[in-house]
Amino acid sequence: MPTNVVTELAVKSHNSPDEKRRPDKTEVDVVNLGDYTVGRFTFEPGWRWSDCIKPVVHTESCQVNHIGYCVSGALSVETTDGNSINISAGDSYTIPPGHDAWVDGDQAFVGIEFVSAAEFAKPPQGSA
Repeated sequence: MPTNVVTELAVKSHNSPDEKRRPDKTEVDVVNLGDYTVGRFTFEPGWRWSDCIKPVVHTESCQVNHIGYCVSGALSVETTDGNSINISAGDSYTIPPGHDAWVDGDQAFVGIEFVSAAEFAKPPQGSA
């Protein structure tokens, strides 16, 4: 198993992110810390990957790997092969490529993502 090495002391706030992405019902606030990218994902009630992100990335399902921690709210995830999980506040999670997801209930989902932040909700290179 590879070992991650942190080589510098750093702190950044997601309230003043290095990058913001704002697709429909979506807020992605990205900070870069040395060789690492961390994202705060906020999905509003009614958010669904296939409705809000698919039009941006142009794939049939989400093709991003996710490792994260749910701060608040709830999210359901279903893979293209029919497996599903429910994520709620206090849960850490992994999600492989090939899935759809949606917010459960009337509270926004807020998650901190450690693997997908650099690429989630970004248009494909070369598209406008």
